[in-house]
Amino acid sequence: MVGSLVNISKGYLLTLVAIFAYLSWQLVVPFLQYILMAILLAFVLYPLQGRLERRFSPTVSAFALLALAITVFIVPFVIVLAAVADDAARMLQNLDSETLQVAEIERYIAAETGYEVDLAATLSDSAQQLGSVLVEQTTAWIGVLTHALVGFGVALFLLYYLLRDGDKLLAWIRDVTPLPSDVQDEFYTELDEVMWAVLAGHVLIALIQGIIAGLGLFATGIPNAGFWTVIMIVLALIPLVGAFLVWGPAVVYLLAMNQPILAVALFAYSAVIVGISDDYLRPIVVDRYAQLNPAVIILGVLGGVYAFGVMGLFFGPVVLGALIATINVLDDNYERLAEEYGMT
Repeated sequence: MVGSLVNISKGYLLTLVAIFAYLSWQLVVPFLQYILMAILLAFVLYPLQGRLERRFSPTVSAFALLALAITVFIVPFVIVLAAVADDAARMLQNLDSETLQVAEIERYIAAETGYEVDLAATLSDSAQQLGSVLVEQTTAWIGVLTHALVGFGVALFLLYYLLRDGDKLLAWIRDVTPLPSDVQDEFYTELDEVMWAVLAGHVLIALIQGIIAGLGLFATGIPNAGFWTVIMIVLALIPLVGAFLVWGPAVVYLLAMNQPILAVALFAYSAVIVGISDDYLRPIVVDRYAQLNPAVIILGVLGGVYAFGVMGLFFGPVVLGALIATINVLDDNYERLAEEYGMT
């Protein structure tokens, strides 16, 4: 009878946990991107928090690092995003009929099909229709902007409390985790290595590669080089693909513009300098942390974007790396845990 009551009590509590976990998830989902951003920044800045707390209070230290995060990470991110959007808008504005060679396309269609078309008028009508849609969607854009502002506010508040109370949060997690302390130490060590491997070994290298390749675009006069530099940084996160998808067509563009010297210079610079940054910097950085197979990175980056949005570029590989780390810890400690907890 007593055992039955105990099972009922456990089942009731587990049901409550499941219900509140589901409701809490519904509260988190609308701001998932910003919460992941706060977690990422907190992970990067947490070692500095520990050092500052040796001289200042946790509150002062967290405020100082929050100001640092806004200055070094968030403000530059917003500026780059605005610059990329401006470049993209100017690219669309520069797509006139001469650039697109509409007249030649119309003549080709007429010669091949016998039908005369007015692509310029069609494009103009499409632009007018697009303008009407944008006007109608003004309210929706205002809603998106409001959500973004609220989301950044949530991220900043969460970042502050993760820095100030991060040690308490980690202590609570360790306390409620039903694993021996040494097993938890092994698991968190491997997870920390995975996080730094992705952050330093892939995100940082991608940033360096994109900037280096972007300098080549600026030097050779490629239009909208700032926009394409950001694209290369994102593409450089994907092994075996990388920035070549941008600087390769840029070389072809220079050849088409009758600038073979610049084309050869850009090809040589990108193939040698960007290639060296990948061949030498990546092993040096990654060897300090966990080794992640390129397949894990590719699947994590591509799948992470679909699952988590922009922040999935980082958290996608981390999730797969964390799975591998968990399996390794389980494999190392399974027999011991089976004996301690009476498992067969």
